[in-house]
Amino acid sequence: MKDILLVLRLIWRKQRTSLIRGTALAVAVVAMGVALLGLSGWFITAAGAAGLAGIGIAFNVFQPSAAVRLLALGRTAARYGERLLTHDATLKSLTDIRVSLLRGVLALPFQTLSRLRGAETMNRLVADVDALDGIALRLFIPAVSAVVVYLGTFAILAWLTSPVLAGWIVLSFTLGVGAVLVWTARHAMAPSRRAEKALQAFRIRIIDLLRARDDLVVYGRLPDQAAAVTTAETRMRENLDATDRLERRAGLMLALTTTLSAGTALWLGGALVARGTITPAQAALGFFATLALAETVQPLRRGLADLGRMLDAARRVRRLLPRDGETVPAPALARAPVPPGRPALEMTGIAYRHPGAERTVIRDFSLSLAPGETVALAGASGRGKSTVLALAAGLIQPEKGQILLAGQPLTNLTETGLRAEMTYLPQRSMLLGQSFFDMLALADPEIDENRALAVLEAVAMSRTVAGRGGLHARLSENGAGLSGGEQRRLAVARALVRRPRVLLLDEPTEGLDRPTALRVLRGIREILPRAAILTASHRKAEQEWADRLIRMS
Repeated sequence: MKDILLVLRLIWRKQRTSLIRGTALAVAVVAMGVALLGLSGWFITAAGAAGLAGIGIAFNVFQPSAAVRLLALGRTAARYGERLLTHDATLKSLTDIRVSLLRGVLALPFQTLSRLRGAETMNRLVADVDALDGIALRLFIPAVSAVVVYLGTFAILAWLTSPVLAGWIVLSFTLGVGAVLVWTARHAMAPSRRAEKALQAFRIRIIDLLRARDDLVVYGRLPDQAAAVTTAETRMRENLDATDRLERRAGLMLALTTTLSAGTALWLGGALVARGTITPAQAALGFFATLALAETVQPLRRGLADLGRMLDAARRVRRLLPRDGETVPAPALARAPVPPGRPALEMTGIAYRHPGAERTVIRDFSLSLAPGETVALAGASGRGKSTVLALAAGLIQPEKGQILLAGQPLTNLTETGLRAEMTYLPQRSMLLGQSFFDMLALADPEIDENRALAVLEAVAMSRTVAGRGGLHARLSENGAGLSGGEQRRLAVARALVRRPRVLLLDEPTEGLDRPTALRVLRGIREILPRAAILTASHRKAEQEWADRLIRMS
Protein backbone atom coordinates (compact mmCIF):
# COMPACT_ATOMS: atom_id res chain seq x y z
CA MET A 1 0.00 0.00 0.00
CA LYS A 2 2.96 2.34 0.43
CA ASP A 3 3.20 2.71 -3.35
CA ILE A 4 -0.44 3.80 -3.57
CA LEU A 5 0.09 6.20 -0.66
CA LEU A 6 3.09 7.69 -2.50
CA VAL A 7 1.00 8.31 -5.62
CA LEU A 8 -1.81 9.75 -3.49
CA ARG A 9 0.70 12.08 -1.85
CA LEU A 10 1.91 13.24 -5.26
CA ILE A 11 -1.66 13.90 -6.40
CA TRP A 12 -2.42 15.72 -3.15
CA ARG A 13 0.74 17.82 -3.42
CA LYS A 14 -0.02 18.94 -6.97
CA GLN A 15 -3.77 19.56 -6.68
CA ARG A 16 -4.47 20.06 -2.97
CA THR A 17 -7.01 22.88 -3.29
CA SER A 18 -9.07 21.22 -6.00
CA LEU A 19 -9.09 17.90 -4.15
CA ILE A 20 -10.24 19.53 -0.91
CA ARG A 21 -13.06 21.31 -2.70
CA GLY A 22 -13.98 18.21 -4.69
CA THR A 23 -14.00 16.03 -1.58
CA ALA A 24 -16.18 18.57 0.23
CA LEU A 25 -18.63 18.52 -2.67
CA ALA A 26 -18.53 14.69 -2.72
CA VAL A 27 -19.50 14.70 0.96
CA ALA A 28 -22.26 17.18 0.18
CA VAL A 29 -23.59 14.98 -2.65
CA VAL A 30 -23.86 11.87 -0.47
CA ALA A 31 -25.17 13.80 2.53
CA MET A 32 -27.84 15.47 0.39
CA GLY A 33 -28.78 12.07 -1.05
CA VAL A 34 -29.25 10.60 2.43
CA ALA A 35 -31.16 13.69 3.58
CA LEU A 36 -33.31 13.71 0.44
CA LEU A 37 -34.41 10.11 0.70
CA GLY A 38 -34.83 10.27 4.48
CA LEU A 39 -36.83 13.49 4.31
CA SER A 40 -39.01 12.13 1.50
CA GLY A 41 -39.83 9.02 3.54
CA TRP A 42 -40.57 11.11 6.61
CA PHE A 43 -42.71 13.53 4.59
CA ILE A 44 -44.85 10.83 2.97
CA THR A 45 -45.32 8.93 6.22
CA ALA A 46 -46.05 12.05 8.28
CA ALA A 47 -48.52 13.35 5.70
CA GLY A 48 -50.29 9.97 5.60
CA ALA A 49 -50.44 9.80 9.40
CA ALA A 50 -51.84 13.33 9.57
CA GLY A 51 -54.52 12.42 7.03
CA LEU A 52 -55.51 9.31 8.97
CA ALA A 53 -55.73 11.37 12.14
CA GLY A 54 -57.98 13.89 10.40
CA ILE A 55 -55.58 16.78 10.82
CA GLY A 56 -54.22 16.80 7.29
CA ILE A 57 -55.44 20.37 6.73
CA ALA A 58 -53.18 21.51 9.56
CA PHE A 59 -50.11 19.65 8.26
CA ASN A 60 -47.49 22.00 6.75
CA VAL A 61 -46.56 20.51 3.36
CA PHE A 62 -44.79 23.55 2.00
CA GLN A 63 -41.60 23.52 4.06
CA PRO A 64 -40.84 19.78 3.56
CA SER A 65 -41.63 19.95 -0.17
CA ALA A 66 -39.44 23.02 -0.55
CA ALA A 67 -36.64 21.23 1.30
CA VAL A 68 -37.02 18.21 -1.00
CA ARG A 69 -36.68 20.45 -4.08
CA LEU A 70 -33.73 22.28 -2.54
CA LEU A 71 -31.93 19.03 -1.76
CA ALA A 72 -32.61 17.61 -5.23
CA LEU A 73 -31.31 20.71 -7.02
CA GLY A 74 -28.42 21.13 -4.60
CA ARG A 75 -27.40 17.50 -5.04
CA THR A 76 -27.35 17.87 -8.82
CA ALA A 77 -25.26 21.05 -8.66
CA ALA A 78 -22.88 19.54 -6.09
CA ARG A 79 -22.45 16.40 -8.21
CA TYR A 80 -21.55 18.50 -11.26
CA GLY A 81 -19.04 20.55 -9.30
CA GLU A 82 -17.56 17.46 -7.64
CA ARG A 83 -17.03 15.68 -10.95
CA LEU A 84 -15.58 18.80 -12.52
CA LEU A 85 -13.11 19.50 -9.71
CA THR A 86 -12.02 15.95 -8.87
CA HIS A 87 -11.59 14.78 -12.46
CA ASP A 88 -9.77 17.97 -13.42
CA ALA A 89 -7.46 17.64 -10.42
CA THR A 90 -6.84 13.96 -11.12
CA LEU A 91 -6.08 14.44 -14.81
CA LYS A 92 -3.74 17.36 -14.12
CA SER A 93 -1.89 15.47 -11.40
CA LEU A 94 -1.56 12.39 -13.63
CA THR A 95 -0.12 14.65 -16.32
CA ASP A 96 2.49 15.84 -13.83
CA ILE A 97 3.21 12.24 -12.81
CA ARG A 98 3.61 11.25 -16.47
CA VAL A 99 6.11 14.08 -17.02
CA SER A 100 8.01 13.06 -13.87
CA LEU A 101 7.93 9.46 -15.03
CA LEU A 102 9.38 10.42 -18.41
CA ARG A 103 12.08 12.39 -16.63
CA GLY A 104 12.82 9.32 -14.51
CA VAL A 105 13.06 7.11 -17.60
CA LEU A 106 15.49 9.53 -19.24
CA ALA A 107 17.62 9.51 -16.08
CA LEU A 108 18.08 5.74 -16.18
CA PRO A 109 21.60 4.41 -16.78
CA PHE A 110 22.61 4.13 -20.41
CA GLN A 111 22.77 0.32 -20.26
CA THR A 112 19.22 0.16 -18.91
CA LEU A 113 17.89 2.58 -21.51
CA SER A 114 19.49 0.62 -24.33
CA ARG A 115 17.57 -2.50 -23.23
CA LEU A 116 14.16 -0.85 -23.00
CA ARG A 117 11.53 -1.81 -25.57
CA GLY A 118 9.60 1.05 -27.07
CA ALA A 119 6.21 -0.63 -26.69
CA GLU A 120 6.85 -1.58 -23.07
CA THR A 121 8.09 1.89 -22.17
CA MET A 122 5.04 3.45 -23.81
CA ASN A 123 2.86 1.23 -21.65
CA ARG A 124 4.62 2.49 -18.56
CA LEU A 125 4.02 6.08 -19.58
CA VAL A 126 0.40 5.59 -20.62
CA ALA A 127 -1.28 2.46 -19.25
CA ASP A 128 0.31 2.45 -15.80
CA VAL A 129 -0.42 6.12 -15.19
CA ASP A 130 -3.98 5.71 -16.47
CA ALA A 131 -4.49 2.90 -13.95
CA LEU A 132 -3.71 5.34 -11.13
CA ASP A 133 -6.74 7.56 -11.74
CA GLY A 134 -8.86 5.36 -9.45
CA ILE A 135 -6.66 6.02 -6.42
CA ALA A 136 -8.21 9.42 -5.83
CA LEU A 137 -11.55 9.01 -7.61
CA ARG A 138 -12.55 5.53 -6.43
CA LEU A 139 -10.60 5.05 -3.19
CA PHE A 140 -9.57 8.23 -1.37
CA ILE A 141 -12.50 10.55 -2.04
CA PRO A 142 -15.27 7.90 -1.59
CA ALA A 143 -13.63 6.61 1.62
CA VAL A 144 -13.39 10.08 3.13
CA SER A 145 -16.95 10.87 2.06
CA ALA A 146 -18.27 7.63 3.55
CA VAL A 147 -16.61 8.19 6.93
CA VAL A 148 -17.84 11.78 7.19
CA VAL A 149 -21.38 10.86 6.11
CA TYR A 150 -21.59 7.90 8.54
CA LEU A 151 -20.57 10.11 11.45
CA GLY A 152 -22.96 12.85 10.38
CA THR A 153 -25.80 10.37 9.84
CA PHE A 154 -25.37 8.93 13.33
CA ALA A 155 -25.39 12.36 14.95
CA ILE A 156 -28.46 13.60 13.05
CA LEU A 157 -30.47 10.39 13.39
CA ALA A 158 -29.67 10.21 17.09
CA TRP A 159 -31.03 13.74 17.41
CA LEU A 160 -34.11 13.32 15.20
CA THR A 161 -35.06 9.70 16.06
CA SER A 162 -33.38 7.60 18.71
CA PRO A 163 -29.74 6.90 19.63
CA VAL A 164 -30.55 3.19 19.62
CA LEU A 165 -31.94 3.30 16.08
CA ALA A 166 -29.14 5.58 14.86
CA GLY A 167 -26.47 3.37 16.42
CA TRP A 168 -27.89 0.21 14.88
CA ILE A 169 -28.22 1.72 11.41
CA VAL A 170 -24.67 3.06 11.25
CA LEU A 171 -23.03 0.14 13.05
CA SER A 172 -24.78 -2.63 11.10
CA PHE A 173 -24.26 -0.90 7.78
CA THR A 174 -20.61 -0.11 8.49
CA LEU A 175 -19.75 -3.63 9.66
CA GLY A 176 -21.64 -5.33 6.85
CA VAL A 177 -20.25 -3.10 4.13
CA GLY A 178 -16.75 -3.30 5.63
CA ALA A 179 -16.82 -7.10 5.55
CA VAL A 180 -17.97 -7.14 1.90
CA LEU A 181 -15.33 -4.60 0.85
CA VAL A 182 -12.55 -6.53 2.61
CA TRP A 183 -13.71 -9.71 0.86
CA THR A 184 -13.75 -7.87 -2.47
CA ALA A 185 -10.24 -6.49 -1.99
CA ARG A 186 -8.80 -9.91 -1.08
CA HIS A 187 -10.47 -11.90 -3.84
CA ALA A 188 -10.04 -9.26 -6.55
CA MET A 189 -6.30 -8.81 -6.05
CA ALA A 190 -5.15 -11.70 -8.25
CA PRO A 191 -7.82 -11.37 -11.03
CA SER A 192 -7.26 -7.63 -11.41
CA ARG A 193 -3.50 -8.14 -11.61
CA ARG A 194 -3.93 -10.82 -14.26
CA ALA A 195 -6.31 -8.56 -16.16
CA GLU A 196 -3.82 -5.70 -16.11
CA LYS A 197 -0.95 -7.93 -17.27
CA ALA A 198 -3.12 -9.32 -20.06
CA LEU A 199 -4.13 -5.79 -21.08
CA GLN A 200 -0.50 -4.66 -21.20
CA ALA A 201 0.54 -7.76 -23.14
CA PHE A 202 -2.19 -7.04 -25.68
CA ARG A 203 -1.12 -3.41 -26.05
CA ILE A 204 2.56 -4.34 -26.44
CA ARG A 205 1.77 -6.92 -29.12
CA ILE A 206 -0.46 -4.62 -31.10
CA ILE A 207 2.09 -1.77 -30.92
CA ASP A 208 4.80 -4.16 -32.13
CA LEU A 209 2.50 -5.25 -34.94
CA LEU A 210 1.81 -1.70 -36.08
CA ARG A 211 5.44 -0.60 -35.92
CA ALA A 212 6.86 -3.64 -37.68
CA ARG A 213 4.02 -4.27 -40.13
CA ASP A 214 6.15 -3.61 -43.21
CA ASP A 215 8.90 -6.01 -42.11
CA LEU A 216 6.31 -8.60 -41.09
CA VAL A 217 4.74 -8.44 -44.55
CA VAL A 218 8.11 -8.76 -46.26
CA TYR A 219 9.09 -11.83 -44.22
CA GLY A 220 5.61 -13.37 -44.33
CA ARG A 221 5.12 -13.25 -40.56
CA LEU A 222 2.15 -10.88 -40.44
CA PRO A 223 -0.45 -13.69 -39.94
CA ASP A 224 1.57 -15.13 -37.05
CA GLN A 225 1.81 -11.75 -35.34
CA ALA A 226 -1.88 -11.07 -35.95
CA ALA A 227 -2.72 -14.45 -34.39
CA ALA A 228 -0.58 -13.54 -31.35
CA VAL A 229 -2.48 -10.26 -31.02
CA THR A 230 -5.81 -12.11 -31.24
CA THR A 231 -4.69 -14.61 -28.58
CA ALA A 232 -3.60 -11.78 -26.30
CA GLU A 233 -6.93 -10.01 -26.80
CA THR A 234 -8.87 -13.18 -25.93
CA ARG A 235 -6.83 -13.65 -22.76
CA MET A 236 -7.34 -9.99 -21.87
CA ARG A 237 -11.12 -10.20 -22.28
CA GLU A 238 -11.30 -13.40 -20.21
CA ASN A 239 -9.45 -11.76 -17.33
CA LEU A 240 -11.48 -8.56 -17.56
CA ASP A 241 -14.68 -10.62 -17.51
CA ALA A 242 -13.44 -12.40 -14.37
CA THR A 243 -12.90 -9.06 -12.66
CA ASP A 244 -16.34 -7.86 -13.73
CA ARG A 245 -17.97 -11.02 -12.39
CA LEU A 246 -16.31 -10.54 -9.03
CA GLU A 247 -17.43 -6.91 -8.94
CA ARG A 248 -21.02 -7.97 -9.67
CA ARG A 249 -20.85 -10.51 -6.81
CA ALA A 250 -19.65 -7.74 -4.53
CA GLY A 251 -22.56 -5.59 -5.73
CA LEU A 252 -25.00 -8.37 -4.91
CA MET A 253 -23.56 -8.80 -1.42
CA LEU A 254 -23.68 -5.05 -0.83
CA ALA A 255 -27.32 -5.00 -1.94
CA LEU A 256 -28.11 -7.85 0.47
CA THR A 257 -26.26 -6.02 3.25
CA THR A 258 -28.24 -2.86 2.59
CA THR A 259 -31.50 -4.81 2.51
CA LEU A 260 -30.70 -6.59 5.78
CA SER A 261 -29.64 -3.40 7.52
CA ALA A 262 -32.65 -1.43 6.25
CA GLY A 263 -35.08 -4.24 7.05
CA THR A 264 -33.73 -4.56 10.57
CA ALA A 265 -33.89 -0.76 10.96
CA LEU A 266 -37.53 -0.86 9.87
CA TRP A 267 -38.30 -3.61 12.41
CA LEU A 268 -36.44 -1.77 15.18
CA GLY A 269 -38.18 1.47 14.25
CA GLY A 270 -41.55 -0.29 14.46
CA ALA A 271 -40.69 -1.63 17.90
CA LEU A 272 -39.74 1.86 19.07
CA VAL A 273 -43.00 3.22 17.65
CA ALA A 274 -44.92 0.55 19.53
CA ARG A 275 -43.22 1.68 22.74
CA GLY A 276 -44.04 5.29 21.96
CA THR A 277 -40.37 6.29 21.82
CA ILE A 278 -40.58 7.69 18.28
CA THR A 279 -43.29 8.40 15.71
CA PRO A 280 -43.94 6.35 12.54
CA ALA A 281 -42.56 9.23 10.49
CA GLN A 282 -39.30 9.11 12.45
CA ALA A 283 -39.09 5.35 11.91
CA ALA A 284 -39.56 5.93 8.17
CA LEU A 285 -36.80 8.54 8.28
CA GLY A 286 -34.37 5.97 9.68
CA PHE A 287 -35.40 3.29 7.16
CA PHE A 288 -35.03 5.47 4.08
CA ALA A 289 -31.77 6.99 5.35
CA THR A 290 -30.36 3.46 5.58
CA LEU A 291 -31.31 2.78 1.97
CA ALA A 292 -29.62 6.01 0.90
CA LEU A 293 -26.35 5.05 2.64
CA ALA A 294 -25.80 2.42 -0.08
CA GLU A 295 -24.68 5.25 -2.38
CA THR A 296 -21.51 5.70 -0.32
CA VAL A 297 -20.05 2.30 -1.27
CA GLN A 298 -20.64 2.08 -5.03
CA PRO A 299 -17.40 3.84 -6.06
CA LEU A 300 -15.42 1.87 -3.44
CA ARG A 301 -16.71 -1.38 -4.90
CA ARG A 302 -15.15 -0.68 -8.27
CA GLY A 303 -12.01 0.77 -6.74
CA LEU A 304 -11.35 -2.31 -4.62
CA ALA A 305 -12.08 -4.60 -7.56
CA ASP A 306 -9.20 -2.84 -9.37
CA LEU A 307 -6.94 -2.72 -6.31
CA GLY A 308 -4.45 -5.29 -7.59
CA ARG A 309 -4.17 -3.46 -10.90
CA MET A 310 -3.55 -0.14 -9.15
CA LEU A 311 -1.01 -1.66 -6.75
CA ASP A 312 1.08 -3.12 -9.56
CA ALA A 313 0.89 0.08 -11.60
CA ALA A 314 1.86 2.21 -8.60
CA ARG A 315 4.81 -0.11 -7.85
CA ARG A 316 6.14 0.12 -11.41
CA VAL A 317 5.65 3.87 -11.58
CA ARG A 318 7.35 4.43 -8.24
CA ARG A 319 10.52 2.67 -9.42
CA LEU A 320 10.92 5.15 -12.26
CA LEU A 321 9.85 8.37 -10.54
CA PRO A 322 12.67 10.74 -9.55
CA ARG A 323 13.45 10.65 -5.86
CA ASP A 324 12.11 13.36 -3.60
CA GLY A 325 14.38 16.34 -3.64
CA GLU A 326 15.70 15.77 -7.16
CA THR A 327 15.55 18.88 -9.27
CA VAL A 328 15.56 19.60 -12.95
CA PRO A 329 19.07 20.39 -14.20
CA ALA A 330 19.85 24.07 -14.33
CA PRO A 331 19.81 25.76 -17.74
CA ALA A 332 23.12 25.75 -19.58
CA LEU A 333 25.29 28.76 -19.09
CA ALA A 334 26.92 30.64 -21.93
CA ARG A 335 29.82 28.73 -23.42
CA ALA A 336 33.23 29.65 -22.14
CA PRO A 337 35.98 29.70 -24.77
CA VAL A 338 38.40 26.81 -24.75
CA PRO A 339 41.70 28.02 -23.28
CA PRO A 340 44.49 28.18 -25.90
CA GLY A 341 46.34 24.90 -26.21
CA ARG A 342 43.69 23.02 -24.21
CA PRO A 343 42.14 19.95 -25.91
CA ALA A 344 38.41 20.08 -26.57
CA LEU A 345 38.14 16.48 -25.34
CA GLU A 346 40.72 14.61 -23.28
CA MET A 347 40.52 11.01 -22.04
CA THR A 348 43.33 9.70 -19.82
CA GLY A 349 43.93 6.15 -18.51
CA ILE A 350 40.38 4.98 -19.22
CA ALA A 351 39.33 1.46 -18.22
CA TYR A 352 35.81 0.08 -18.53
CA ARG A 353 34.09 -3.25 -17.95
CA HIS A 354 30.49 -3.95 -18.99
CA PRO A 355 28.21 -4.84 -16.06
CA GLY A 356 28.52 -8.57 -15.36
CA ALA A 357 31.46 -9.05 -17.74
CA GLU A 358 34.60 -10.86 -16.63
CA ARG A 359 37.12 -8.81 -18.58
CA THR A 360 37.48 -5.15 -19.40
CA VAL A 361 36.52 -4.04 -22.88
CA ILE A 362 38.77 -0.96 -22.65
CA ARG A 363 42.04 -0.83 -20.76
CA ASP A 364 44.39 2.16 -20.32
CA PHE A 365 42.88 4.13 -23.21
CA SER A 366 43.95 7.74 -23.73
CA LEU A 367 42.92 10.34 -26.29
CA SER A 368 43.45 14.05 -26.86
CA LEU A 369 41.16 15.77 -29.37
CA ALA A 370 41.88 19.38 -30.36
CA PRO A 371 39.28 21.89 -31.64
CA GLY A 372 38.78 21.44 -35.39
CA GLU A 373 40.42 17.98 -35.38
CA THR A 374 38.80 14.76 -36.60
CA VAL A 375 39.81 11.43 -35.09
CA ALA A 376 38.48 8.07 -36.27
CA LEU A 377 38.36 4.92 -34.14
CA ALA A 378 38.92 1.77 -36.20
CA GLY A 379 38.92 -1.91 -35.36
CA ALA A 380 36.84 -5.06 -35.45
CA SER A 381 33.39 -5.21 -33.91
CA GLY A 382 33.45 -5.62 -30.14
CA ARG A 383 36.75 -3.77 -29.66
CA GLY A 384 35.10 -0.92 -27.75
CA LYS A 385 34.68 1.84 -30.34
CA SER A 386 31.03 2.56 -29.42
CA THR A 387 31.93 2.20 -25.74
CA VAL A 388 34.54 4.95 -26.07
CA LEU A 389 31.90 7.24 -27.61
CA ALA A 390 29.44 6.44 -24.81
CA LEU A 391 32.13 7.19 -22.23
CA ALA A 392 33.01 10.46 -23.92
CA ALA A 393 29.32 11.41 -24.01
CA GLY A 394 29.01 10.83 -20.27
CA LEU A 395 26.39 8.10 -20.74
CA ILE A 396 28.46 5.56 -18.81
CA GLN A 397 31.20 6.08 -16.22
CA PRO A 398 34.72 4.60 -16.48
CA GLU A 399 36.11 2.33 -13.79
CA LYS A 400 39.41 4.19 -13.97
CA GLY A 401 40.69 7.33 -15.62
CA GLN A 402 39.42 10.83 -16.23
CA ILE A 403 37.49 12.54 -19.05
CA LEU A 404 37.79 16.30 -19.53
CA LEU A 405 35.65 18.53 -21.74
CA ALA A 406 37.37 21.87 -22.43
CA GLY A 407 39.44 21.27 -19.29
CA GLN A 408 36.42 20.48 -17.07
CA PRO A 409 35.72 16.96 -15.74
CA LEU A 410 32.45 15.58 -17.12
CA THR A 411 31.29 14.85 -13.58
CA ASN A 412 31.38 18.60 -12.79
CA LEU A 413 28.97 19.48 -15.60
CA THR A 414 25.19 19.43 -15.38
CA GLU A 415 23.32 17.28 -17.88
CA THR A 416 22.01 20.35 -19.66
CA GLY A 417 25.44 21.98 -19.75
CA LEU A 418 27.07 18.81 -21.08
CA ARG A 419 24.51 18.40 -23.89
CA ALA A 420 24.96 22.04 -24.88
CA GLU A 421 28.66 21.36 -25.47
CA MET A 422 28.53 17.86 -26.91
CA THR A 423 26.31 15.92 -29.32
CA TYR A 424 26.34 12.15 -29.71
CA LEU A 425 24.89 10.36 -32.74
CA PRO A 426 24.58 6.61 -32.00
CA GLN A 427 24.20 3.88 -34.59
CA ARG A 428 20.41 3.86 -34.24
CA SER A 429 18.49 7.12 -33.93
CA MET A 430 14.79 7.91 -33.64
CA LEU A 431 13.31 10.57 -35.90
CA LEU A 432 10.58 12.51 -34.09
CA GLY A 433 8.37 15.03 -35.85
CA GLN A 434 5.78 15.32 -38.59
CA SER A 435 8.01 16.98 -41.18
CA PHE A 436 11.66 17.54 -42.06
CA PHE A 437 11.52 20.93 -40.37
CA ASP A 438 9.95 19.50 -37.19
CA MET A 439 12.67 16.88 -36.93
CA LEU A 440 15.40 19.52 -37.18
CA ALA A 441 13.57 21.92 -34.84
CA LEU A 442 13.72 19.27 -32.13
CA ALA A 443 17.46 19.99 -31.91
CA ASP A 444 17.00 23.78 -31.95
CA PRO A 445 13.49 25.28 -31.66
CA GLU A 446 14.80 28.64 -32.93
CA ILE A 447 16.01 27.30 -36.27
CA ASP A 448 14.74 29.10 -39.36
CA GLU A 449 14.04 27.68 -42.81
CA ASN A 450 17.22 29.05 -44.42
CA ARG A 451 19.41 27.42 -41.82
CA ALA A 452 17.46 24.16 -42.05
CA LEU A 453 17.92 24.10 -45.82
CA ALA A 454 21.65 24.79 -45.47
CA VAL A 455 22.08 21.86 -43.09
CA LEU A 456 20.07 19.55 -45.34
CA GLU A 457 22.17 20.61 -48.32
CA ALA A 458 25.32 19.78 -46.35
CA VAL A 459 24.14 16.17 -45.86
CA ALA A 460 22.95 15.76 -49.46
CA MET A 461 19.24 15.76 -48.57
CA SER A 462 18.07 18.81 -50.53
CA ARG A 463 16.88 16.84 -53.56
CA THR A 464 15.02 14.35 -51.34
CA VAL A 465 13.30 17.16 -49.41
CA ALA A 466 12.28 18.96 -52.59
CA GLY A 467 10.96 15.73 -54.11
CA ARG A 468 8.75 15.12 -51.09
CA GLY A 469 7.16 18.55 -51.10
CA GLY A 470 9.54 20.74 -49.13
CA LEU A 471 10.57 21.28 -45.54
CA HIS A 472 7.04 21.05 -44.17
CA ALA A 473 5.94 17.98 -46.11
CA ARG A 474 4.26 15.48 -43.82
CA LEU A 475 6.29 12.38 -42.94
CA SER A 476 5.30 9.09 -41.37
CA GLU A 477 6.31 8.01 -37.86
CA ASN A 478 10.09 7.74 -37.38
CA GLY A 479 10.64 8.75 -41.01
CA ALA A 480 8.92 5.66 -42.40
CA GLY A 481 8.99 5.80 -46.18
CA LEU A 482 12.51 7.24 -46.30
CA SER A 483 15.34 4.90 -47.19
CA GLY A 484 17.79 3.82 -44.51
CA GLY A 485 20.45 6.15 -45.93
CA GLU A 486 18.01 9.08 -45.99
CA GLN A 487 17.01 8.45 -42.40
CA ARG A 488 20.67 8.32 -41.42
CA ARG A 489 21.48 11.59 -43.18
CA LEU A 490 18.48 13.27 -41.55
CA ALA A 491 19.75 12.14 -38.14
CA VAL A 492 23.19 13.58 -38.99
CA ALA A 493 21.55 16.87 -40.02
CA ARG A 494 19.70 17.04 -36.69
CA ALA A 495 23.02 16.59 -34.87
CA LEU A 496 24.61 19.38 -36.90
CA VAL A 497 21.80 21.76 -36.00
CA ARG A 498 23.02 21.65 -32.40
CA ARG A 499 26.38 23.17 -33.45
CA PRO A 500 28.26 21.36 -30.66
CA ARG A 501 31.81 21.97 -29.56
CA VAL A 502 32.42 18.20 -29.63
CA LEU A 503 30.61 15.89 -32.07
CA LEU A 504 30.59 12.12 -31.50
CA LEU A 505 29.56 10.01 -34.50
CA ASP A 506 29.02 6.25 -34.57
CA GLU A 507 29.25 5.12 -38.20
CA PRO A 508 27.64 8.30 -39.59
CA THR A 509 27.60 7.22 -43.26
CA GLU A 510 26.39 3.65 -42.78
CA GLY A 511 24.14 2.65 -45.69
CA LEU A 512 25.44 5.33 -48.07
CA ASP A 513 27.35 4.78 -51.28
CA ARG A 514 30.90 6.15 -51.34
CA PRO A 515 30.24 9.38 -53.36
CA THR A 516 27.31 10.30 -51.10
CA ALA A 517 29.30 9.40 -48.00
CA LEU A 518 32.18 11.66 -49.06
CA ARG A 519 29.76 14.49 -49.77
CA VAL A 520 28.15 14.11 -46.34
CA LEU A 521 31.52 14.03 -44.58
CA ARG A 522 32.60 17.23 -46.36
CA GLY A 523 29.29 18.84 -45.39
CA ILE A 524 29.78 17.96 -41.74
CA ARG A 525 33.09 19.78 -41.62
CA GLU A 526 31.70 22.75 -43.59
CA ILE A 527 28.92 23.22 -41.04
CA LEU A 528 31.22 22.66 -38.04
CA PRO A 529 34.69 23.91 -39.05
CA ARG A 530 35.94 24.33 -35.45
CA ALA A 531 34.24 21.35 -33.81
CA ALA A 532 36.27 18.43 -32.48
CA ILE A 533 34.89 15.27 -34.11
CA LEU A 534 35.36 11.74 -32.83
CA THR A 535 33.93 8.98 -35.00
CA ALA A 536 33.78 5.20 -34.80
CA SER A 537 33.90 3.63 -38.23
CA HIS A 538 34.44 0.50 -40.30
CA ARG A 539 34.36 2.39 -43.62
CA LYS A 540 37.49 3.43 -45.45
CA ALA A 541 35.89 6.72 -46.56
CA GLU A 542 35.40 7.84 -42.95
CA GLN A 543 38.89 6.75 -41.96
CA GLU A 544 40.46 8.67 -44.86
CA TRP A 545 38.38 11.73 -43.94
CA ALA A 546 39.82 11.79 -40.42
CA ASP A 547 42.97 13.70 -39.51
CA ARG A 548 44.08 10.88 -37.25
CA LEU A 549 43.29 7.16 -36.96
CA ILE A 550 43.31 5.16 -33.72
CA ARG A 551 43.07 1.39 -34.04
CA MET A 552 41.29 -0.39 -31.19
CA SER A 553 42.74 -3.78 -30.34
